[in-house]
Amino acid sequence: MFGKRGNEGSGKSVGAGFAPAAAPASAATVMARPGTPEILAEPGRDLGGPRQPVAPPPLAPQPPATARKRAPRTEHYYDTKSQVFSALIDTIDLSQLAKLDGESAREEIRDIVNDIITIKNFAMSISEQEELLEDICNDVLGYGPLEPLLARDDIADIMVNGSGQTFIEVGGKTIESEIRFRDNAQLLSICQRIVSQVGRRVDESSPICDARLPDGSRVNVIAPPLAIDGPALTIRKFKKDKLNLDQLVKFGAITPEGATLLQIIGRVRCNVVISGGTGSGKTTLLNCLTRYIDAHERVITCEDTAELQLQQPHVVRLETRPPNIEGEGEITMRDLVKNCLRMRPERIIVGEVRGPEVFDLLQAMNTGHDGSMGTIHANTPRECLSRMESMIAMGGYTLPAKTVREIIVGSIDVIVQAARLRDGSRRITQITEVIGMEGDVIVTQDLMRYEIDGEDANGRLIGRHVGTGIVKPHFWDRARYFNEDKRLAAALDAMDKARD
Repeated sequence: MFGKRGNEGSGKSVGAGFAPAAAPASAATVMARPGTPEILAEPGRDLGGPRQPVAPPPLAPQPPATARKRAPRTEHYYDTKSQVFSALIDTIDLSQLAKLDGESAREEIRDIVNDIITIKNFAMSISEQEELLEDICNDVLGYGPLEPLLARDDIADIMVNGSGQTFIEVGGKTIESEIRFRDNAQLLSICQRIVSQVGRRVDESSPICDARLPDGSRVNVIAPPLAIDGPALTIRKFKKDKLNLDQLVKFGAITPEGATLLQIIGRVRCNVVISGGTGSGKTTLLNCLTRYIDAHERVITCEDTAELQLQQPHVVRLETRPPNIEGEGEITMRDLVKNCLRMRPERIIVGEVRGPEVFDLLQAMNTGHDGSMGTIHANTPRECLSRMESMIAMGGYTLPAKTVREIIVGSIDVIVQAARLRDGSRRITQITEVIGMEGDVIVTQDLMRYEIDGEDANGRLIGRHVGTGIVKPHFWDRARYFNEDKRLAAALDAMDKARD
């Protein structure tokens, strides 16, 4: 693998990009690695003699490799690529290459690979040569075979099950991609390159790792010996253009009236929990709601891997830290939530609540940090409340059940339920208020819910968002305080008409 040999040869790591140097390196210094014979020579000449540059055959203009539908790779293609790659490693000086910016480094590599193909007389069509150039540049400077998938904005998830099998989710459906890796060593090296960018590691001694890409996409890696068939890499991709509520309306995830209701909930500083199963769009919805936080508010986010991308100017982003190889130095979500209470937050956003930190978040919501938000894995709003009780018990608290429920009722105002339906579509299925206690039972009421009416000839579910007849929700006085009562009444009235 290039990254491994590059480290041995130069003492520098080759990442996804390179910092610009004070003085750009020339092509000659990049091509000639000290102490290695020059392999790029004029045909027929002694390889040890002076290099005579050979002009590569002109290439016709081609669309980017990531934009074309690629033919399935053959063993001959991988054998050719391996030979070209080995020749490139023997020729290039990584210490000089690392001084170039990403675009210049890519051009230098393309020039050298063109020369190698010409010298070795590989029989390749122009399109094959262009794809080979792109693949090798991706291997050296980017994430190898993953680059074409990362460049596509229609892919929601990338799931790599060892070097020979890659699945992607497109339009809510999981399909197998033609992308594969040279071997498991190349896949593991790319995984290590990804996680090292956020100061983490993955190897046999630490085989599980959560990380992120520069655009915020979530990454999980589990390596051998835990993953039997080779490293398993899962990437939850974020779209380049961040979704907003208007786009969710366009996709049918919610109605315009429901979107207005969510805007008001975010605007009037209701404490919100977004509930949903895996892949239901909880983080995307949380990102949408944070757009309605006022610009002057101080917001602090706490996440396992930093995914939220808030647009406000006054945002502090915090991220947990796993233990080091000695098992020390771990910073948990609970540590972050506790610490952010001392940072004068006006709103606290927890990316995902999955343990005892829920108690600290509820305490924060109940002590002046109105408008705080978080996400929880649960399939219904009622199950969401039960999970909160369970997570508080996991923290070792010995509070009576009624006291715990009273804390929850005093802290949570609204639960927004998201779901990924069986046809692959994502919908906001319920907007539920937490209104109080009756005896030992938490009382809730739905403001909006999604009703499924059937399915069409293509198997797509047909449904509609309807109101529940609530005229004045529990947070009505809060909405009136923020001068949003008229807009709230209009939105609720429109949802009731949709039901009729």
